[in-house]
Amino acid sequence: MAVARWCARSGWPVHPLTPQRKTPPANCDACHEPGHTHLDCPCLAAGRWCHGFHAATLDPERIRAWWGRGSRFGVGVACGPADLVVIDVDAHDAAPPARARLLPGIAIGDHVDLTGLASGFDSLALLAALRSAPDPTEDEDTLRVRTPSGGMHIWYRTTPNRRWLCSTGSSTGRALAWQVDVRGVGGYIVAPGTRTPTGAYTPEGSCRVPAPLPAWLASELVRTGHADRPDSATRPNPVPQRARLAVAAAGGSAHLAAKTLGTVLREVADCALVSSGTGFNDKLNRAAYTAGGLVAAGHLDPADAERLLLEAAEHARPGHVQRSLSTIRGGMTAGRVRPLNLGGRP
Repeated sequence: MAVARWCARSGWPVHPLTPQRKTPPANCDACHEPGHTHLDCPCLAAGRWCHGFHAATLDPERIRAWWGRGSRFGVGVACGPADLVVIDVDAHDAAPPARARLLPGIAIGDHVDLTGLASGFDSLALLAALRSAPDPTEDEDTLRVRTPSGGMHIWYRTTPNRRWLCSTGSSTGRALAWQVDVRGVGGYIVAPGTRTPTGAYTPEGSCRVPAPLPAWLASELVRTGHADRPDSATRPNPVPQRARLAVAAAGGSAHLAAKTLGTVLREVADCALVSSGTGFNDKLNRAAYTAGGLVAAGHLDPADAERLLLEAAEHARPGHVQRSLSTIRGGMTAGRVRPLNLGGRP
């Protein structure tokens, strides 16, 4: 009860975990019916804990009912509604993978000595060293929790317009590093103080408050595919829709052209998620090159192309119009040399 109330006072919605385990209790029989989901489930409205983290709450009465006298439930925190992103570092007894799989998307040269690398603690420290950043496992300014298996949960605070996806449940198998996963939107984290047969989730050091997510880690989360795409209600981004309209007005292979342009414009606009380290200029140049090819092939008006590119650039990096225009015009000039054929047709 004390842990659940502490989490709720911190603004972190909580839900029960099966006693002595780190997983939610089973759904009721009705919630096991084929096709049934948490959406509009009457159990949630009635105060039952079906559907795991979807049942998470800040309601004091519900918390009292779930963790009242005689309750043995552990405590889970729904990361998305709590605006939390947690770096989950494992220490499993397993042989390290090949160099190419230690840090997804980062080539580790043979000159880097990997002797002694044995767990997620080491692979995360390696990532931090390559980025000239401090090791998050040693960050005394944020909440860190030792897990019963010897790993660590590093808690950070984020904001509703910077949401991060879980590593688990991904069809792409995203991860931050070998034995280092991310808990965010679509998942939960075990609260400190929760016990399992192998031990307790124990805070490390004296800090009990998550610090803001460091910029370099935010950049790595973008790079490794953990950036969520907020709904238009939470982060309006009209660029792809305007791109479709502009391309459709130009005629030609409208659907393919709109899809092609919308993809590269979205990559530019999504750089707004973090302030640096996203390869913004390269993405803007690539988008401009693609737009130049579409212009040359007759799929897009050049004035529309420049305007759309500049809108995306200003969304991601406001206040740099002249610099963005220089990149846009250079990329479009290069792209117009090679008309972009779509589906084998000009």
